[in-house]
Amino acid sequence: MWTKGRVIERIDWNDKLFSLRIAAELAPFIPGQFIKLSQQQEDKRVARAYSLVNSPDKPYAEILAVAVEDGLLSPQLQNLTIGDEIDITPTATGFMTLDEIPKGELQGRHLWFLATGTAVGPFLSMLDTAEPWQRFEKIVLVYGVREAKDLVYLDKLKGYAAQYPDQFILCLTVTREKLDDALQCRIPDGLVSGEIERKVGLTLSAADSQVMICGNPGMISGAQAALLDKGLSKNLRRAPGQITVEKYW
Repeated sequence: MWTKGRVIERIDWNDKLFSLRIAAELAPFIPGQFIKLSQQQEDKRVARAYSLVNSPDKPYAEILAVAVEDGLLSPQLQNLTIGDEIDITPTATGFMTLDEIPKGELQGRHLWFLATGTAVGPFLSMLDTAEPWQRFEKIVLVYGVREAKDLVYLDKLKGYAAQYPDQFILCLTVTREKLDDALQCRIPDGLVSGEIERKVGLTLSAADSQVMICGNPGMISGAQAALLDKGLSKNLRRAPGQITVEKYW
């Protein structure tokens, strides 16, 4: 189940938030899927799931993580340096992928990503491939954090905005402080009030929108409820809809 990976690069976004690039023999994966990292700690193996941030064509696995003070694995991951080894699953899994979104008439024109914190990771993996840009007229990333220091990969996101100025819309929301050009609301509240739609300049609708949600449980339940009130429905294989969800813990 496990193969050895080796840390080849790390980024420290702040004192708790970090990214690791890990060289390992991995099977091909679909953007949006996750792997597990693991350590043997005394007589117990500790493992946690992490979404892959990189696109499938990269020769490494990149994960975004936050060091939880009483966490069993994340503090140890934060202490890894270049050259250190970590156990990793060779095969990624998960259904938070563009493959799960209906195609054809049921697809709609606009793809919305709703993410909080480190859950922006799987959407970064998708955005780094050609598929979303080819399938949708507009792509919106609503990215919520508590403080501005928690915003990651901003250069990459601004690069998408520069490369696709008529197609990509980045909507940042920072709840605990004011940031220029960012909203200051929780994502569910911004959906209920219409603040997010006004900021983006698009209307969420069953006819035009596909929405993928990834983040903390409160955001997911609140955002999903707001979308259901707007007439969207959960996307199921037996009954295609507009809302695709992955709980991040």
